[in-house]
Amino acid sequence: MSELRVLSVYEGFFSGGARILHSDVILGLHGAAQEHAVLSIQGEMHREATRQRLEDDACYRALTGAGVPVSALRRGETGPPPPDPAGFGGPEPEDFSAEELAAVARATAAADVVLSLKEQPLALLNQAGLPLRPVVVCLHRSDPENQGAALDALLAAVEAGRVRAGVCCAESTRAAYAAAGVPAELLRVIPNGVDLLRFRPDPVQRARWRAALGVDAGAPVVVFAARYAGMKNVPLFLRAARRFLRQEPRGHVLMCGAGMTADNADLRADIGAALGSEPWLAQRMSLLGVRCDMEAVYAAADVVSLTSSSGEAAPLCLIEGMMCGAVPVATDVGDCAALVAGHGLLAPPDPAVVAAAWSEAAARGTEFAPALELNRERFSRTRMIAAYGTLIEQVHHGLVPSPAPLPEPF
Repeated sequence: MSELRVLSVYEGFFSGGARILHSDVILGLHGAAQEHAVLSIQGEMHREATRQRLEDDACYRALTGAGVPVSALRRGETGPPPPDPAGFGGPEPEDFSAEELAAVARATAAADVVLSLKEQPLALLNQAGLPLRPVVVCLHRSDPENQGAALDALLAAVEAGRVRAGVCCAESTRAAYAAAGVPAELLRVIPNGVDLLRFRPDPVQRARWRAALGVDAGAPVVVFAARYAGMKNVPLFLRAARRFLRQEPRGHVLMCGAGMTADNADLRADIGAALGSEPWLAQRMSLLGVRCDMEAVYAAADVVSLTSSSGEAAPLCLIEGMMCGAVPVATDVGDCAALVAGHGLLAPPDPAVVAAAWSEAAARGTEFAPALELNRERFSRTRMIAAYGTLIEQVHHGLVPSPAPLPEPF
């Protein structure tokens, strides 16, 4: 039997949980039964105060290293980001040249099924004249209304019959996109998963990292793994960090992700505003940027926190951190409450309450440990990859229902 050919289309390669997860799926499925390839619209992205080249991205290197063909439609710079990167809707349809559309036509003609990573690439896949291939759109947010033109592109693709399924990483995602007009029968929930062999408690890495940071073995450490974007509510995290560091004289805070470096002038300003008359507290804050060894960072921490105000569905950082033994503390966005239940603490968006929750979570680490260990298989990457593979096969063989036409607008 011939291999099923699958083309994934990315807006671009840049640091973020959705690309990590999608790349994991491709790496897990590429082989005897399925042949995968990736087309990135952009070869370089400017986001989170960071210019990110395709060739520098860890996901790109992992894919190409495994023999997955990866190509970019555009090699140049994308220019500065819009004011709120979280709402970036991708290129406008008229931005695509005849040469680019011809390249996309060749790529889609060589595929049996197309996966769109989020809805942004659908502005490209909706173009007239492209070969008709069933599209599976992978959705990773809980606020489609904030996706601007990308939501319109998704609804247009559904109405045209291009989209045959939508993979939702969380129940909050499914509910939000159904409310936004995507037919419910198209939406399937496949929960996020991680590599349980990689993300696990590691006493050796914990001791090594803490020694490198000059942090005492018993000191409480909080890690914040997020890109520098409005939806992540970095100012709230920093205001909570001020209270935490003041209350915990040995405490330490780690900040990882795109834009989480001293080179980011906006982040420096946020830190200055949050710390106010106590700037010396920054000595116990480490800005680590994008890391390829997050399992070691999480292992060194007692708490993994997320203070997002919108957009989150099933945040990868909470899952990875939990699997490494860090107790999760999160605001109530997307499926965070379900992820944290029994494993950690939920906190309202109040700096004092968040800081108190960090101290409580660090103190109760041994109490939460049995539940984290018991529920590890729930967060298995193997389970996630198998579910994606089954859905792709079903779409290819026409085993998913076609959506009913969208109702006419009033």
